[in-house]
Amino acid sequence: MSEISIPIYMDNHATTRMDPRVLQAMLPYFTEIYGNAASRTHRFGWEGEAAVSDARETIAQFIGAESEKEIVFTSGATESNNLAVKGVAEYYKGRGNHIVTTVIEHKAVLDSCKRLEKEGYEVTYVGVGSSGVVDPKAIEAAITDKTILVSVMLANNEVGTIQPIREIGQITRARNIVFHCDAVQGVGKTPFDVKDMNVDLASLTAHKIYGPKGIGALYVRRSKPRIRLVAQMDGGGHERGNRSGTLNVAGIVGFAKACQIMMQDGVAENERVFALRQSLYSQLTSALSDVVLNGDAERRLPGNLNVSFAFVEGEGLMMAIKDVAVSSGSACTSASLEPSYVLRAMGLDEDMAHSSIRFGLGRFNTQAEVDFVAKLVIDKVNKLRAMSPLYEMHQEGVDLKSIQWAAH
Repeated sequence: MSEISIPIYMDNHATTRMDPRVLQAMLPYFTEIYGNAASRTHRFGWEGEAAVSDARETIAQFIGAESEKEIVFTSGATESNNLAVKGVAEYYKGRGNHIVTTVIEHKAVLDSCKRLEKEGYEVTYVGVGSSGVVDPKAIEAAITDKTILVSVMLANNEVGTIQPIREIGQITRARNIVFHCDAVQGVGKTPFDVKDMNVDLASLTAHKIYGPKGIGALYVRRSKPRIRLVAQMDGGGHERGNRSGTLNVAGIVGFAKACQIMMQDGVAENERVFALRQSLYSQLTSALSDVVLNGDAERRLPGNLNVSFAFVEGEGLMMAIKDVAVSSGSACTSASLEPSYVLRAMGLDEDMAHSSIRFGLGRFNTQAEVDFVAKLVIDKVNKLRAMSPLYEMHQEGVDLKSIQWAAH
């Protein structure tokens, strides 16, 4: 057990620990090479600009972009999504006012769409099947002659399902519609190539791939077809007028280093993380009954394990395993515990959505940690179920759905 230190981090979809190699790459840009990359009159500025230029090339290569000029730096994924959705909607409003997205997108996309609806745009929110995968035919069916943008994520942040981006890209390209992909959760963990997949805009962030927080990028296609945006942040006209603001040079260097490590080690790392996830899942399911995997078993991120433990409240289980960082299928709001909108969109009933836990395995997790967490979860689930009269009835073969509960 020497490998384990408590608490254990298994919430790598929320954020990742920065890789020490990333930190090493960043350090000189805080105290030695600290010039403003937009300062063109002296060496301090030139050094900053050169570092940014190298980083752009690395990040462009990471996603298969044609040119480093297609990388626009932002403060992170939320800003990238806002810039893509609102920026395209405003620029192309002369062509139409209709947007197509899915019900399981990240809130940064959904809330941007809600804002646009208030401004007179029309948005179609395409549903997903019980596996959490969107059908490209459903996207195609939602497109009208007024559609200017389709936005579909590469991989879902809650259930890890990988979406058919290439097929959707073929549809949008044939119709000459701008295609945005929120690639934040999936890039580096599943193949992603903007040219091959006909993606016109892609949102990226460093902190989901073991880089620093507070730095992201938006890929904006420059050739065949060239995509235009209306900037959402005005100022000095940085980033070719797409996003004003002094560049975070240290963060950009760290972002590029994180991408470089992913290009180098990603395939082997994903295989190792996948093996850890399978080990955790098989230990849980061999010791516990009524464990349901949420999301597609095959088309999912290697480190994502989202499971519902029937007859166990997710929040209660999280408190019982407080030494393990995971997340629950209930989002805590001020007045009530609402079940995850993603799980509800997949057709999970409220009880099962409330009983879900998302384990996010990553680069720094070990087999010893997986074994420890599996044992702990099995023990706590058994204890919580022992206190549940519903579980007792279920074990006795009572069909709980058929019971008419008396109203008080």
